[in-house]
Amino acid sequence: MMRKRFVCLLVVFLLLATVMPVQAVEFDFQSEAQLLMDVGSKQVLYEHNAHEKLYPASVTKIMTMLLAMEALEAGKVTLTDMVPVSEKAAAHGGSQIFLSPGDQISFEDLMIGIGVGSANDGAWAMAEYLAGSAEAFVEQMNAKAKALGMKNTNFVNPHGLHDENHYTTAYDIALMSLELMRYPKVHEWLSIWMDEEFLKGKIRKEEGVYLSNSNNLVRFYEGADGLKTGFTDQAGNCVSATAKRGDTRLLAVIMKAPGRPTLFAEARQLLDWGFANFQSVPIVKKGEVLGQVAVDKGKLTQVDILAAADLALLLPKGSGQDLTEEINLAERLPAPLSTEQSVGSLLVKSKDGEELGSVALVPAVEVERANFITFFKRYVNAWLRFGKR
Repeated sequence: MMRKRFVCLLVVFLLLATVMPVQAVEFDFQSEAQLLMDVGSKQVLYEHNAHEKLYPASVTKIMTMLLAMEALEAGKVTLTDMVPVSEKAAAHGGSQIFLSPGDQISFEDLMIGIGVGSANDGAWAMAEYLAGSAEAFVEQMNAKAKALGMKNTNFVNPHGLHDENHYTTAYDIALMSLELMRYPKVHEWLSIWMDEEFLKGKIRKEEGVYLSNSNNLVRFYEGADGLKTGFTDQAGNCVSATAKRGDTRLLAVIMKAPGRPTLFAEARQLLDWGFANFQSVPIVKKGEVLGQVAVDKGKLTQVDILAAADLALLLPKGSGQDLTEEINLAERLPAPLSTEQSVGSLLVKSKDGEELGSVALVPAVEVERANFITFFKRYVNAWLRFGKR
């Protein structure tokens, strides 16, 4: 079965169907590595030294928060869970939220402390809570990094305090940032600019903590809502910065900038250039129902078909383009079916038939093969319905 939907999109210039070359513009940057990515299409728009191994400092906490959000999504924890603070967690200096041994802090408050306050003590407490020990949590961090394709990354702690064996790249930071940005709650937390009485009355430091976001883009740059800064003497100044305007969300990663003014100036320059020249056009969201098919010999007789991932096209701003969406999907599918099983595709094509993007289609639920009893019941029901005609 093939269905087509006609889509008229108003954009400026030619489609980026034939991908625009990376580094179409030159920047005079002082940082060691930079990357700009369109989040919708995952297209890298600019990169320099993006695969060079560098120290990430507290940008590390993106991975810490990602594993925490995955645990939350899986139902292993809740926002109101009270996370205990051990002596080892409380002993961590640097950026912190001044936790004391024996304190208990809610999962949500701890995430805010980690993300906005860059709390080293909070990151360690979260690691111990989720994995039993920080060491076990670091193993999970590295396993997740490998699963995401972060080929030039190695973590040795959950907070990013300097260690020669703790490193990553601008590109790898972008990969874990993309995953963290799947959770809207994270943008809500990381958009907090200031809280002068954070945790007041909730920890032994009764007056609370003066919480101030180290990412000044969230206040002074239009559409900015994350993600994370980092600094150590060895790492220099780093940031993974994201902003959204309309349907376009961009991600800029800067590593080893010589100072905070330079760090944010370069992030702004990349984001400004991206928003001035490109726009992202969403085609379909992950989990969107795109059809329904009959199932042969299954416990279910039909199943909804979903988009397996988000699909968006990155377009330079310019003249109009006519696009078609083509759904390729069989009218019937044989059981068993898995939710990981690709059963069709959604193709986006230009007016002249050139394929611009695609996404796999998957069943909404698993469908087991029907047993004899199920077949017998269906036969009887069909016979009874036939007899009533």
